[in-house]
Amino acid sequence: MRYNVAIVGATGAVGREMLQTLSERNFPVENVYALASKSSVGKEVSFGENKVLKILNLEEFDFSKANIALFSAGSDTAKKYAPIASKKGCISIDNSSCYRMDEQVPLIVPEVNPEHIYNFKKKNIIANPNCSTIQMVVALAPLHKKYKIKKVYVSTYQAVSGAGKLAMDELFNQTKGVYVNDSALPEQFTKKIAFNVIPHIDNFVDDGFTKEEWKMNVETKKILDPTIEVTANCVRVPVFIGHSESIFIDCEKNIDEKEARNLLKSSNGITVIDHRADEGYVSPIEVAGEDDVYISRIRQNPSQSKSLLFWCVSDNLRKGAALNTVQIAELLIAKDLVKKL
Repeated sequence: MRYNVAIVGATGAVGREMLQTLSERNFPVENVYALASKSSVGKEVSFGENKVLKILNLEEFDFSKANIALFSAGSDTAKKYAPIASKKGCISIDNSSCYRMDEQVPLIVPEVNPEHIYNFKKKNIIANPNCSTIQMVVALAPLHKKYKIKKVYVSTYQAVSGAGKLAMDELFNQTKGVYVNDSALPEQFTKKIAFNVIPHIDNFVDDGFTKEEWKMNVETKKILDPTIEVTANCVRVPVFIGHSESIFIDCEKNIDEKEARNLLKSSNGITVIDHRADEGYVSPIEVAGEDDVYISRIRQNPSQSKSLLFWCVSDNLRKGAALNTVQIAELLIAKDLVKKL
């Protein structure tokens, strides 16, 4: 069977990546509808190597034509249009933060909690987690199953693409400006991002953490285990694509470092590159365009037998967004949960 798929926000960086991912993974599509706002109607986006799609008006689209809608157009758009799609029998998979903590909407990372997929029927909506959460829980899941993680301390080093195309443009223009004596003022970020790091992603909340840091805590609880405590410090760095995370875990059981490394190596969606030598680890520039979560620098504090520290890197536009969304759609098909039109 083949399926009709709508991409909401098809002109954005993640929307385009969704189209690319559908093509690369040979998703069984019959028709693909590229949707965006009225101002983008008539523009063209690529689907695969040879096919070009015309942008259609989201406001006028009849979602009864689609089996599945992949949303990547922000919370306001998802809040308005995902229920419309869902009432038409189209399953919505949303990449924004709109539905992530809705108790009636499953929050899915297919390698981690595929069993939660059946809960989508309450609203016909599935949420895609935050990009920084996705790569972290992929790494944590096999370790939690074996050692029972109690606490996670994570510092993130997040690429500007997580804030969208305009943010990527700002990094490019500011970097170029350094060499032509053009001191462009920040617009997408609170401070200059070129040759700098900014310890601030999303809005601040009352306890001094940011909403991005809060998301990593509550989403991990919903996906993996409500008893896990996550303390995050999220930082924006002058990298175009690829989020990096330094993760420290504290567990209930003693950890054998060699065993933990083998667990990670044998887990779906993870590649371990961990050699204690120059270049024996992965950096974000090397994972752009890759599907897996990459793990390096696995080590223990000699005085803490129940802890482990490691470095985790992933393409935030792929596994952190587009790929995970498409994998959720693939899971729906594998479980025969998509209705025929």
